[in-house]
Amino acid sequence: MYDTSLWLGGKEFKSRLIVGTGKYPSFENMREAIEASGAEMVTVAVRRVSLPGQGESSLLDYIDTQRYVLLPNTAGCYTADEAVRTCYLAREAGLGSLVKLEVIGDSRTLFPDVIGLLEATRTLSREGFSVLPYTNDDPIMAKKLEDAGAAAVMPLGAPIGSGLGIRNPYNIKLILEAVTVPVIVDAGVGTASDAAIAMELGADGVLMNTAIAGAKDPVAMATAMKLAVEAGRLAFKAGRIGKKLYATASSPIEGVPEWTS
Repeated sequence: MYDTSLWLGGKEFKSRLIVGTGKYPSFENMREAIEASGAEMVTVAVRRVSLPGQGESSLLDYIDTQRYVLLPNTAGCYTADEAVRTCYLAREAGLGSLVKLEVIGDSRTLFPDVIGLLEATRTLSREGFSVLPYTNDDPIMAKKLEDAGAAAVMPLGAPIGSGLGIRNPYNIKLILEAVTVPVIVDAGVGTASDAAIAMELGADGVLMNTAIAGAKDPVAMATAMKLAVEAGRLAFKAGRIGKKLYATASSPIEGVPEWTS
């Protein structure tokens, strides 16, 4: 079935799965899982990256930057100013202008501060960044972020690292109707079926970290997520049947002879 590629920040991606680089048992295991996932983009927390000249071992030593596009993120930032400064730092360090923007509003739930998020999106978009903001599953805010210059919107499926899956698929559908930029479900995925559901809803992609890194076998789970994203996308493109209250025979009954005693 014909399908188009996912475009983000002027770059083309065949894979619609984006994976993170945190929480793995080891850097070697991370590298193997990323390869198994088939992802072409990996997100890295700027705070975890050793910048040139620091002389420290870095996770970037285990990522082939010729093969994968790096998506620096502002994890751990609680104000718009802090997030903006972190993005400037990432760009100066050579990590590029495509950024995943996080402005956290609460340390317990890690829900976004949408006011600060909107402010930072406006600022960074004016400064030439391609901004992918992590937001809540609110279609109104998603539209505001698009209007502020976001290159995509990344609504949460559930709280970060919770593994609860897509808690409100109806809001994801509303977001898909509200915006014209790509919609990438970010946070809350727990297993392959969650990723497939996100894609079946029509999401343009899925970003995950904990679901793979925290699995008993991260490499096997990465493979499962790769297949789930592909299957969910294909099912969406194929078009599912409508839901009905009563049964509909799958075998034709016309022309079947009636037997009489």
